[in-house]
Amino acid sequence: MSKTYKMVTVVGTSAGSVDDAIENGIAEAARTLRNIHWFEVLETRGRVVDDSVAEFQVKMELGFRIEDDD
Repeated sequence: MSKTYKMVTVVGTSAGSVDDAIENGIAEAARTLRNIHWFEVLETRGRVVDDSVAEFQVKMELGFRIEDDD
């Protein structure tokens, strides 16, 4: 039996860290997507306010398995 996957691109954000931005992005996507199996970080960037890091932003692809009709 083979499986089929779909990929979506999301951007997670956090004021705390890159790791938190990843976790936040996956958690938010999981509210509407089922069967998330993997992620790949494509870009890491951030926002600067008053000469300090105000927000971390992580662009990533999520892969999730498409459910069978069985």
